[in-house]
Amino acid sequence: MAKAKILIVEDERIIAEDIKISLEDADYEVVGIESSADGAINAIRQHCPDLVLMDIILKSEMDGIEAAEKIRTQYRVPLIYLTSHADAATIERAKKTQPFGYLIKPFANRELDTTIEMALYKHQTEMEREQLLVALQEALARVTTLEGLLPICAWCKKIRDDKGYWQQMEQYIEHHSLAKFSHGICEDCLREKFPEFKI
Repeated sequence: MAKAKILIVEDERIIAEDIKISLEDADYEVVGIESSADGAINAIRQHCPDLVLMDIILKSEMDGIEAAEKIRTQYRVPLIYLTSHADAATIERAKKTQPFGYLIKPFANRELDTTIEMALYKHQTEMEREQLLVALQEALARVTTLEGLLPICAWCKKIRDDKGYWQQMEQYIEHHSLAKFSHGICEDCLREKFPEFKI
């Protein structure tokens, strides 16, 4: 199985290098370390990581939360916040970007590894569910069903459509369902119409 590719967005170089070592020890592939929001977005475009570890406070025009919103809408890459800020206002802003985790610095390597594994699993499950929903919608679009009251002539068995036109029953059903017709003759009609044939 291929290693998960992770992008680190952290403007404290020493912290970023420590995280990189921890990730590589846990058998992840670090595709880059970025210190700005713009750098992170460019790195995602270039490396297509499986997950982003994002510091909230960055020394750039955009903070990590603003960058995360762009990443979520443009690239749909799962993201985990790494931050020393646990105040209610920051958490409330961060929640709106739908992160896959929120780790308070300092954190243990095991805590980082577990959070990443859970985020990757959750993201994979969401993508599979979306694919199933698309497949289901496509299947439903192909299925046509007949339901409700169908006006049918008691004598010739033609069906009146919703525009008031009468059609042969076979044509109507073939047009409104996936059914196809083949013709035969039942035993009762064979006796009545063709008495010379013995059953």
